[in-house]
Amino acid sequence: MRSLIDILDLTTDEIEELIKVAGDIIENPAKYSEKCRGKKLASLFFEPSTRTRLSFEAAMYELGGNVIGFSEANSSSAAKGESVADTIRTVGYYADIIAMRHPKEGAPYVASLNCDIPVINAGDGGHNHPTQTLADLLTISREKGRFDNLVVGFCGDLKFGRTVHSLVGALSRYNNIKFVFISPDELHMPEYILEEIEKKGISYTETTDLEGAMPELDILYMTRVQRERFFNEADYIRLKDSYILTDAKLVNAKADLSIMHPLPRVNEISRSVDKDPRACYFKQVQNGKFIRMALILKLLEV
Repeated sequence: MRSLIDILDLTTDEIEELIKVAGDIIENPAKYSEKCRGKKLASLFFEPSTRTRLSFEAAMYELGGNVIGFSEANSSSAAKGESVADTIRTVGYYADIIAMRHPKEGAPYVASLNCDIPVINAGDGGHNHPTQTLADLLTISREKGRFDNLVVGFCGDLKFGRTVHSLVGALSRYNNIKFVFISPDELHMPEYILEEIEKKGISYTETTDLEGAMPELDILYMTRVQRERFFNEADYIRLKDSYILTDAKLVNAKADLSIMHPLPRVNEISRSVDKDPRACYFKQVQNGKFIRMALILKLLEV
């Protein structure tokens, strides 16, 4: 029995295999429509979600399985004070696999230690979001055809951005990668991540200037400033509009730039950019379902 808590739990070969299976699902959906018949996914979301929760549920249904669970902590016994360990141990008797989102870092790992079925981390606080990273990697693979020889810019909330942290970790295993971290000083990339990058000898720069960085980027990964991670409303209001991507700011960008965003967005990408052929963020949404289908199949070994 195996869980997925961190994207680094998967080898690069395993990621390549998941991407291959996801591509086959896209091309041959009927081939997979009964693969999980008789299996149940427990969708345990202690924190709000649209794309991640629904894509997991759609993935399981399209594999022929069933879904149980809850979409907010208040509709579970967590509202009565039940521990994560006890909740998971209970759910483990009712399901074959668990997808879990929780506001506390490390909660999915605790869950994985307290049940005998696979646990998938669907986001834990500001720490990790490995299945969003798989969706991102599938998108990069389909748009760029490679994971090496890329300049990848991350813009916005890099301090609390779990999708950013996971994707940086994943891409750090490929050759000739350069990162450009674009953020206000208060939301810069955590030091422990920068230290890991430096240990691997990976090139990176930090800047506050989005337009200045634009011409060298192969991928621009925008993020929102996350209100729910702030203790001080005034700090959120001061920082929330630090970066807004508009058509004008893309004038000097590469013709084959891929613009990505894990969503939801607030106003950090202008709606007019949606019409730009370089915009990939809604492709990420669709790819999320396919890669989660491939992951469920792998962890259930069906």
